[in-house]
Order: sequence, then structure tokens, then C-alpha cells
Amino acid sequence: MNKNEQNIPSRNEIAAGDTWDLSSLFLNDEMWNTALAEYENNIEKISAFKGTLGKSAEYLADYLDFSCSLGIKGEQLGSYAFLRQSEDEGAVAGRTMVGKITMASAKAAAASSWDNPEILAIPEKEMDNFLTHERITDYRIALQKIIRYRPYILGDKEERILALHSEGEGTLSDTFSVLTNVDFNFGEIETKEGSRPLSQSTFSVFMEDSDRNTRQNAYKKFYGCFEAHKTTLGSLYSGSVKQDVINARIRGYSSARAAALFPDNVNEAVYDNLISAVSGKLDILHRYYSLRKRTLKLQELRHYDVYAPLVPNIKKTTNWNEAADMVCSALSPLGDEYVTVLHKGLSERWADRYENKGKHSGAYSAGGFTGDPYILMNYKNDSIRDVFTLAHEGGHSMHTWYSARNNPFMQYNYTIFEAEVASTFNEELLFRYLLKQAESKEMRLYLVNKHADDLLATLYRQTMFAEFEKITHELEESGIPLTTDLLRVEYRKLLEKYFGPEMILEEVSDLEGLRIPHFYRAFYVYKYATGVSAALALANRVLGGGVKEREDYFTFLKSGGSRFPIDALHAAGVDMSSAEPINAACDNFGQLVDELEKLLG
Repeated sequence: MNKNEQNIPSRNEIAAGDTWDLSSLFLNDEMWNTALAEYENNIEKISAFKGTLGKSAEYLADYLDFSCSLGIKGEQLGSYAFLRQSEDEGAVAGRTMVGKITMASAKAAAASSWDNPEILAIPEKEMDNFLTHERITDYRIALQKIIRYRPYILGDKEERILALHSEGEGTLSDTFSVLTNVDFNFGEIETKEGSRPLSQSTFSVFMEDSDRNTRQNAYKKFYGCFEAHKTTLGSLYSGSVKQDVINARIRGYSSARAAALFPDNVNEAVYDNLISAVSGKLDILHRYYSLRKRTLKLQELRHYDVYAPLVPNIKKTTNWNEAADMVCSALSPLGDEYVTVLHKGLSERWADRYENKGKHSGAYSAGGFTGDPYILMNYKNDSIRDVFTLAHEGGHSMHTWYSARNNPFMQYNYTIFEAEVASTFNEELLFRYLLKQAESKEMRLYLVNKHADDLLATLYRQTMFAEFEKITHELEESGIPLTTDLLRVEYRKLLEKYFGPEMILEEVSDLEGLRIPHFYRAFYVYKYATGVSAALALANRVLGGGVKEREDYFTFLKSGGSRFPIDALHAAGVDMSSAEPINAACDNFGQLVDELEKLLG
């Protein structure tokens, strides 16, 4: 055990006031177990509804009432178990609860697997009449979303085959994860402080090291491991793309991308607009890399130089209560209710604040239809980044708070596309607030540099990933085999395009395309880039507007799943079907580069 691990307190050493209070879900584990038994008993009642849904609107409503009640309880049980496990992932109690609710949820899913096909079997005219019934009101939107899939639903026999086949569809992703996170041995890196282990999680830390030799050694050793397994990695990703294409063709979608975008009702033009707009603004990105090269006083800019700090980290201590005050002051343009609710939650016990042994790493928001919108943090008083993380997770939690209070259960849950908007919006407001409060050039420089790097990572880098996914799937769909060499060639073209003329790439640099886990969840990463673009547009609109603009934003927060993402954002005042928000986000990045050039002299 190293010195740092020795200083991490055990769970029972953390003050109760610094932990979350889960009583809004269950008072204790005993009550959870009682509720689980009731939930499992109710699962047995599902089969009684089979074959009745098409009889009348009342029969359909009876089942939906029952299913809704079961779903609320299942979510509540799952949330409590997950949060308890996160407190100490080595503790038996939490892991046991997660195991129990996972098995019960799988049993419920299997027992109700007939319901969507039965709903889709109801004749269209009859369903139209059902949807006008008063008892269907709270379920109308959920039913309409199910009905959208009618053109892509196959017969009972085919659907059963696909359901059985789906159990193995995660194998490629799982194999990639096990190979790169467990089987790979990256070794250690010698630094000025001594030998340090290299891993998937520490690689980013090494890339941010101020010592260039350390960065170079870590980079070459890290990608050397990927090069030794390049053929296997290429085969895994090629298989994943092939699987996407086959599944789309089986159901009758025009492409794998069309199938992936269908659930959110996102037109493929939105995806293409993103790539086109960002590609048209790459001169700004290339200017930033030139600035990096000059500032770091490098003769050649290498791939392992792009995350090196341009400015020293600022030493500033901000305790939890100060951070909560700071975040809420930054969000004051959203009005009293938003700020009061969030501040109360952060000051009391929405959040599990500090690290303890065995606690889940990082940060997340885990709100639901019932209970408080909880936040997990591993907050450090000396990290300004953690203040931004608190604002980010607070954005998720308040989004859930408004969504759950303005929608019935079956339509309260918003998409990831929308979730990233609410969280990034809060970070933007915090950045602007802190920039106004900055008392030194060093603080201003740190904030601008941090914000530029964050926007680059979310807007430009995720768009590059999105373009790679588009290329690989189109190649597969056109009948061109995705060999490891072809994947590397296509990814290298994108590296050259996005990094520009200043970048000197290594022979192994294109192996980056074979190490991105998000690629095994196809056409997902574009949501980060569109999300940050929408967030910036909304921040400008709210801060530059009045009551109407603020209320439009709350219309978005309250929408939940009642609208599709593009429609929800349009109601807030942002048209993501156009390239305008993307262009504006790139210009915003350009303004940050301008400011950096001035501050760095």
C-alpha cells in the first residue's frame, strides 16, 4: 500500500454529513429487501395481462398502470442498490443488492417481453382511438414512441430469434474491454519521482506531465502494447461494425447510422452538418496547435505534446461549502427556484462528497423519478476542476429534478443527447462567472486554457471520432472489408486533417483509432459535440436575454422525454437541424484562442 492509499479514510471514518442520505429512496437495507420481495411477487402477475392489450383502451390502461407502478419500484430499488454499492465497491452488502435487483430486473424484462409486440399488433385505426382515451393520457407519448418502430418490427418468430441472438451482441465490446483493461500489461514508466505504473487510466496523467521525456516514453510504451495486438483489435472493431450493419439490414433501415439515430428521431443531416461545420473551422484548431508549439518552445509538435500543460496549475483552496456557494452564484441567472433547490441539495445531503477506500471513482449524477437526484463526488479542496465537476453534475441533477416533477413516469426520462446540454450549460456559466472574478493574470490564463482544452476535447475531438465511425460503416456497407491496415489508413487521414500541418505523427499514432471504447457503441460520440454546441448557444441566449429566454430554457429542462431531443432544444430556442450552433461553438473556441494568444504574449 502506498502513502496516498494509507491516507484515504475508510467509509466509516467519513462524517455522516458528508455522505448522501438515501432515505428518500429507502430508510435502510431492511426496507429495501422487503420492497424487493414485493417487487418479485408482482413480476409473477405480468403474465395475467398477456393477450388482453388489444381488447380495449381500458384493458391497455390497466396493464400500463401496472407496468408503470412496477417500473417505478424497480427503478427505486435499482437506484438504492447502485448507490450503496458505489459507497464501497468491495463491501458485500451493496454488491449483493445490485446482484439481486439485476436478476429481478432481468426476470421482469423476460416476463414482459411480449408487451411491445402485442401493442404493435393492435390495428392502426384501433390504436388511434385508444390514444384518445382519458386513461391513456399519461402513456400517449410512450405509446407513440413504440408505434414508431412498427416498420422495423418483424414477425414473432424472427423477433424471438433476434432476442436470443442479442444476448451475445456485447461479446465484442466485452472482449475489447477485457483485452485492453485486464490482459494488457503496459509496464511502468521511470519518472523523476520514481517508477510509476502505466495503465489505461494513468496514460492521460502521463500525457499531461510537464516533462517531455516522460510523455514520450509513456506514449511509445502504451502504443507499443496496442501495436503488438493490432490485428486482434482491428478484427474486433471490424466485427462490431459488421454487426451494426447486419442488424440494420435485418430490420430494414437504410443504414447502420439511420438505425442508430432513429430512437432519438435525429435526421442524418444533423450528423453531416456537424462534420461539415467543424471541418470548415479547422483553421482555428490548427492555430491553437501552432500556439501550443510556440508556448512549449518545441521544434516539432508531436502527438504526445497535445495535452501538456501550457500554464502551471493554479493553487487555490475551495472547500465544499465555498464550492456550492460559487456554483450557485454562477447559476443565479436561472432564478431563485433553481438556485435555492440546488444549494439546499448540495448543502444538505444530495451528494456523497469525499473519497473513501473502495468508493466508486470519478463523479456522476444518479437521479430518478422518485427520491433525490443524488450526486457522487470525490471532491478535493485544492482542485478547481472539481468545482466545475460539481457544476456539471448539478446540471444533470437539476435536469432530473425538473423532468420528474413535470412528466409522468413513462415519459420523464430524457436522452443522453439532452443530458449533456444541461450539464455543459452549467459549466459554461461557471466559467464566465469565474473569469469575471479572476484577480490575477495567472488565474485568467488558467481558466481560459482549461476551457479551450475542454471545448477542443468535446467539440473537435468527438467530431473526428464521429467522422471515423461514418467512414468505417460506409466502407462496410459498400462491401469493402475493414482490415486493420485500412482502419489505420483512414484514421491517419483524420489525424492529419484535424491536427494540421504542425503535427508530426508517430508511426503508431493511428492505433488510437483501435483503442476508443465508445466505438463499440456506434454513432454515440456525436452527441457530445452537438450537446456542447447547444449548451453554448443556450448560455448565450439566457445570459443575453430576459425572462422569455430563461423560461424557454426551463421548457427544455421540464420536457423530459415528452419531446424528441431536436424538438426539445428547438423549444428552448436552438435549432440543431442547422449548422449555425456548430459554427458558433467553433467561433467561441476561436475567441478562447485569441484570448490565450494575448495572455501568453
